[in-house]
Amino acid sequence: MTAPYYQDEFVTLYHGDCLEVDAWQSADVLVTDPPYGVSWKSGTMSNAHLPKEQRIANDESTIVRDTVLDIWAERPALVFGSWRIQRPKNTRNRLIWHKAENKPGMRATAWFAADEEIYQLGSGFVGKPEQNVIVTHDRRDGAYGEVAKFGHPTPKPVGLLENLIAKCPPGVIADPFAGVGSTLIAARNLARFAIGVELDEQYCETIANRLSQDVFHFEF
Repeated sequence: MTAPYYQDEFVTLYHGDCLEVDAWQSADVLVTDPPYGVSWKSGTMSNAHLPKEQRIANDESTIVRDTVLDIWAERPALVFGSWRIQRPKNTRNRLIWHKAENKPGMRATAWFAADEEIYQLGSGFVGKPEQNVIVTHDRRDGAYGEVAKFGHPTPKPVGLLENLIAKCPPGVIADPFAGVGSTLIAARNLARFAIGVELDEQYCETIANRLSQDVFHFEF
């Protein structure tokens, strides 16, 4: 059995391939940002031509995403994705993440992307009904943005993940594509137990540092 890379009162993180490290499968709710299958590009640079540390692994197809969702089966899940690729089967709802602070950069186009999709699978989500468009104002680009801060091409804001997890059914949160740990941090902020798996050891180190620097004491 694989030993945890990091563990605290709420979060257990494993370093490895989520198709080989199966601890996340024992959780109750999946909240994850898998490879979209779009061969991600940064501006005019394709995933294949980016330095290794800036690439998104397994992003050439949806095989890894769909394999994980097949394992997860009918349990509740929130899964980030792109309209460019076929949505996961059994998608019940589509949320829109509006990145209000996105800038066009050097793109010579009439429109530029400022949104991503989030797919709801399964049932049991709770809370007062809200619009399916979630707006964030986090700075993502530039020298002080999250991309530069964490060294990951597509980090997700912790506040966005808190918003999503707050509506999740009770139980342990799973993130088999942990990235730089936003889902795990958000779960802990809400006093939810979470299990994460991350393929890249560099990002595991980032997650461990982020979690170690933010120590929370909850009173029940």
